[in-house]
Amino acid sequence: MCRLAAYTGPEIPLENIIVVPRHSLLDQSQNATEAKLAVNGDGFGISWYGHGREPGQYRDVLPAWSDGNLTSICRMVRSSLFLAHVRASTNGETSRVNCHPFSYENWSFMHNGQIHDFNRIRRDLEATLPDDLYCARRGTTDSEMLFLLLLANGLDTSPVTACETVISMIQSFQGKRDKPNRMACVFSDGQDLYGFRHSCDRHSPSLYVSGTLDNEGRAIVSEPLDGDVRNWSSIPEDNMATLSADGLRMDPLSIAVAA
Repeated sequence: MCRLAAYTGPEIPLENIIVVPRHSLLDQSQNATEAKLAVNGDGFGISWYGHGREPGQYRDVLPAWSDGNLTSICRMVRSSLFLAHVRASTNGETSRVNCHPFSYENWSFMHNGQIHDFNRIRRDLEATLPDDLYCARRGTTDSEMLFLLLLANGLDTSPVTACETVISMIQSFQGKRDKPNRMACVFSDGQDLYGFRHSCDRHSPSLYVSGTLDNEGRAIVSEPLDGDVRNWSSIPEDNMATLSADGLRMDPLSIAVAA
């Protein structure tokens, strides 16, 4: 299982989420407390928004704690909206193109979990992509495929509907499964920040949303950055949290769980 963290609000150094907190994402890369594996050392990545429509990115295959540039970059780069991810791979080799977040035009996306039996249904899923998104694929992970499928099914128009459509599509291609799909996803269009959880067995990876932070910003994370779950709200299964200028909105996802 991977760990992730994202922030939206007044501009801050990236280190305020990724490095500085007691249970920061950097700490979670070696000391995760709500995952099967405590160590997430198969690469890391950051997407941040600033000038222009498309996000900046920094990704590498090193464990986050081994990259001497990471803490310096996080100290110097400031942003009002960013996503960060540390990877424990379940599908796809350890390579830069398989590190999250993935980006396409103004969108950034990261995922924790697994699409069961992905290699068997991969060609079926690829066949549903339009040419531009098929050609945009760079890596081999189920996570990047999930991102492209969401884009192909109306992510720009309605993130809730896109998620419902894609998850149902995946289940239809899988047919009967002996293992569940489990996912926690966080993504952004450069304006709003979204996060949702879904699984077939009600055991999605953890995902929390903060209350208002000290600087009036908010965050979506795999594990509370202060280590205290009492200060954070767990995003319910089959719900999408949206953080926007209007605050927090929670929308249910209507997904029929296939047998």
